[in-house]
Amino acid sequence: MTTEQLDGRRAVAPLRPGDRVVIIGAGPGGLTAAYLLAKQHVAVTVFEADDVVGGLARTAQYKGYRFDMGGHRFFTKIPPVEALWHEILGPEFISVPRLSRIHYNGKFFDYPLKASNALRGLGLWNAFRIALSYLDARLRPSLVEETFEQWVSNRFGRRLYRIFFKTYTEKVWGIPCSEIRAEWAAQRIQGLSLARAILSATSLNKRSTNVKSLIHQFQYPRLGPGQMWELTRDRVETMGGAVLLGHTVTAIEECHGRVIAVRARTPAGERRVEAEHFICTMPIRSLVRALEPAPPCRIRAAAEALRYRDFLVVALVIQQANLFPDNWIYIHTPGVKVGRIQNFNNWSRAMVPDPEKTCLGLEYFCFKGDALWTSSDADLIALATRELQQLGLVDPRRVVDGTVVRMPKAYPIYDGAYRECLRCVRSYVDPIPNLHLVGRNGMHKYNNQDHSMLTAMMS
Repeated sequence: MTTEQLDGRRAVAPLRPGDRVVIIGAGPGGLTAAYLLAKQHVAVTVFEADDVVGGLARTAQYKGYRFDMGGHRFFTKIPPVEALWHEILGPEFISVPRLSRIHYNGKFFDYPLKASNALRGLGLWNAFRIALSYLDARLRPSLVEETFEQWVSNRFGRRLYRIFFKTYTEKVWGIPCSEIRAEWAAQRIQGLSLARAILSATSLNKRSTNVKSLIHQFQYPRLGPGQMWELTRDRVETMGGAVLLGHTVTAIEECHGRVIAVRARTPAGERRVEAEHFICTMPIRSLVRALEPAPPCRIRAAAEALRYRDFLVVALVIQQANLFPDNWIYIHTPGVKVGRIQNFNNWSRAMVPDPEKTCLGLEYFCFKGDALWTSSDADLIALATRELQQLGLVDPRRVVDGTVVRMPKAYPIYDGAYRECLRCVRSYVDPIPNLHLVGRNGMHKYNNQDHSMLTAMMS
């Protein structure tokens, strides 16, 4: 088993015949590792605190409606990940046309941005000022690219940055763009700029189809992303592995520089399991809290300084079909709290049991304990209904039902302190040769699902 350190390679304990493996977390990273190990006849035990598998890539269910936690396109350039999706899902893997747009002040704009569409929608005067702003950015770019604001402004100009990036990004992360690290922008908007957006709409750029954010279709499980992980769990269990739901790991026991066991809080009381290897996808902050004996104060302080963004989904059932053609809409319009709206009818018809109805998922980004997070489900459903009306998308009288799902620690935050805090924690954890960190929260890295799977494959 090998894994990657921030600054290079780390020494790891080899996997020997008869070794047992404990995996903390049944999301994409944890279940990928469990499945591949079970295929090799390794004894695997997966601990999952929740009562469903899939982590953020789960599929929630409500009265026969199935809905995604954030919209998970199955698109990758990693052949082993692609092969595993097809191996598990087979004919349940469908192809879905992609359409996503930005809603801004009553108008729709293509996403990814297409220069002609964006400039036309904003009006000639605004388009002229955007063009001047872009030229200024090319002639006088920020020489330092440490923040999201600097990175995006250098590629799109400050005016387009303020219109299409600033408001939405700060809504998502809850902190100013000047505090978000540039590496998040480089990871999420890789390969795009205003110039490239212009070229991608013309025949001048023959390679535009290779830009990763410009794909026009994607694959998707017929019953939502959770179907992938439900089937993976079933196969792990069929091969003799154990996937234990409702098992919250509270302690990770270390002795002589190695992890020897975990203890978990379960519906039947505390449970202790020993193993030779431990794969961890739990948030790094939670990992450090669970280590016994406790790490030094500076390591605990660094872990506590790592921050996460939480979010919740308000799923509404609408008595109307064919509301709009998009898979999802980004809401950049000021004055509303919703960040993104999913139309699950346009992901897979099988997710909506009544063809005369539509199921929308309104995503609200928040911090656990704030006013949004602590609002009652009824108040959140009422808020979502009002905002759909405010945006001109739905007649509120057609909303017939709704439910709320809250997702803590959905996104690791790339703020000004995270890099040094992460380096500090990894300096303590990485020398433990049989503890392997994988996945989004396990590495505090904003991975897509396919990259989380890849980290598990490499562990």
